[in-house]
Amino acid sequence: MRAVVTVVGKDCVGILASVSAVCSECGVNITDVTQSILRDMFVMIMMVELADRSALLADFSGRLQKMGKDKGLRIQVMHEDIFNTMHRI
Repeated sequence: MRAVVTVVGKDCVGILASVSAVCSECGVNITDVTQSILRDMFVMIMMVELADRSALLADFSGRLQKMGKDKGLRIQVMHEDIFNTMHRI
């Protein structure tokens, strides 16, 4: 299953490393990533692949959100099907 991960927050050292570490710990493969710094705001979108179990998605999302809260970041994880449905014209 694929998912979209978005990260937004004040720029600081180690954001990409922290998100990547959680991905690695959860066995989640990062297939694409784009990031930008807009003034002092960090913005990142990642496409990831994970095992086809909804429990893994919930655990992965919870771990990223907790890490994000600790660092003052807003992190969302959305199943690719939901993302596509939301953005269909």
